Amino acid sequence: MKKLVLLGRVSLFVIFFWFGILKVIGISPAEPLVHNLFDQLFPEIISFQIFNRLFGAFECFIGIIWLVPGLTRFSLYILLFHMVLTFLPELLLPEDTWQMWLTPTLIGQYIIKNLALISLGLLIYKQTEVEKLAFVRIS
Repeated sequence: MKKLVLLGRVSLFVIFFWFGILKVIGISPAEPLVHNLFDQLFPEIISFQIFNRLFGAFECFIGIIWLVPGLTRFSLYILLFHMVLTFLPELLLPEDTWQMWLTPTLIGQYIIKNLALISLGLLIYKQTEVEKLAFVRIS
């Protein structure tokens, strides 16, 4: 089980860091969607270029903290917060995410697959808690 948890941690790192770094360097294919959402939520607060790079750095940070077992609970909370943000286009930008009723666009599918990332994060968290309890009982 420890190897599976490690694989899950590395998988979350790769996904979040890779997608985040693409935003930081300004070549993310998700940029038009992020820009559309940004225009609805924060149009006058900060420039999109700065926001997008900060958002990408935040995603890189999420990936990195999943590699630290002692930060699992924090990692899960940050992942869940991020997932709320990533699901917003499904509600606020239906023209980008839905073709018709129950038929997501490719972008919509990309967002919906985040349910698997949430599940993986929850499984890692649960297994980490079980391992902590087992360690406490042995000690």
